[in-house]
Amino acid sequence: MKQGAAAIFLRSLGGSSRSCQSGLDLDGNLMRPNRLNFRHRPKPWTGVGGAADPPALPAANFTCAGHNSRYEFCVEDFTAGTISSQPVRRQLTLGGKWDARVRELVREFGAEHSPELIEEMIVTALRMAREKMSVADLKLISRSMKEMRYAAKIVASYQAFRKVGIFGSARIAQDSPEAKVAEEFARQMVAHNFMIITGGGDGIMGAAQRGAGRDMSFGLNIRLPFEQRANETIEGDKKLINFNYFFTRKLNFVKETHAAALFPGGFGTLDESFEVLTLMQTGKARIIPVVLLDKPDGDYWETWMKFLTQHLYKIGFISEDDFYFFKITHDVEAAVKEITGFYRIYHSARWVGEKLVIRIARALSAAGVAELNDKFADVLRRGAIVQGKALPQERNEPEILSLPRLVLTPHRRSFGRFRQLIDAINRAECR
Repeated sequence: MKQGAAAIFLRSLGGSSRSCQSGLDLDGNLMRPNRLNFRHRPKPWTGVGGAADPPALPAANFTCAGHNSRYEFCVEDFTAGTISSQPVRRQLTLGGKWDARVRELVREFGAEHSPELIEEMIVTALRMAREKMSVADLKLISRSMKEMRYAAKIVASYQAFRKVGIFGSARIAQDSPEAKVAEEFARQMVAHNFMIITGGGDGIMGAAQRGAGRDMSFGLNIRLPFEQRANETIEGDKKLINFNYFFTRKLNFVKETHAAALFPGGFGTLDESFEVLTLMQTGKARIIPVVLLDKPDGDYWETWMKFLTQHLYKIGFISEDDFYFFKITHDVEAAVKEITGFYRIYHSARWVGEKLVIRIARALSAAGVAELNDKFADVLRRGAIVQGKALPQERNEPEILSLPRLVLTPHRRSFGRFRQLIDAINRAECR
């Protein structure tokens, strides 16, 4: 049954029984806590029927809790295995003689790791020469590849940590209430063993960098003819990476982060916000927790929500499930709990063919798995959610082979329901 707008969106604004800082009425108008219209409070959400979100509790209160943000293993593919599952054999060819010369070059140079992919890149470059691409296109492709290579090299040394991407305006004063919230949020995330990634500039970015400290933060800076310069915390650090193109910068933000915190900002912040949400909505990137933060009495994100509810949702451009991808809050501790709670039991996910393999920190009880099957039957294309061990195709991730798995064959749509499934896993009963 389709719910009212307020019922659908209260979760995005902090949940009903959880710390609901603000809500929207049926017309998308902002309601403060002391004026919330409880006639429109959502019924217990069961997805197409589950339990309402429980009060936010510390991880110690959960029998399955205990998974730390600091890995003892590598970070998973940001596309949840879509890239990993692609064939590694060369898809392009220059003809027998040239293919043999490329293979010989790669072998002599010494490419032990995925030589087929190195060969593929060389073949692609040579085909561009044969196709007489313009100088502008060649410069674009060459520069993009160099930026991606360098960024991957720097970040590879820090794969032992989950990371939070923090977005917000460079124009906000360092002593503003928004900047103070950003600084405290970053400080608390580092206390939970997360690193932070910002755009490397001033404003919200500089405040977050200051809160996290130089050692636990990255700066993905963009070269602009005005405004953008590295903040004093990250200036000169090897983790400050400069990009010429916004698209390579944004790709690295999405590729390397395991949570996103969005603060008030301009076109760039909104661009990054919708980028993250679009990639999750379409299944092109792994699902991560997203929090939208503001100063205690701010209404930036509530105003943004009015646009979503009064226009995009009413027109039918977005669905109810899409509002589960994010949470609006004015409280730093609530934002931190939203992120750390996401990884309470859930660890990561990977597509193996048509199957979605969800890796979890603790095995669930039989009753817990049965409850998931009952509440998320609509997600399944066929079969059931089955608990088991790693699949043979996951052998290229030996560091996490021992983790329990939940395996299902879902419809590849309505990815907001996948976020609800992760929330349910984090609440489930364990063995």
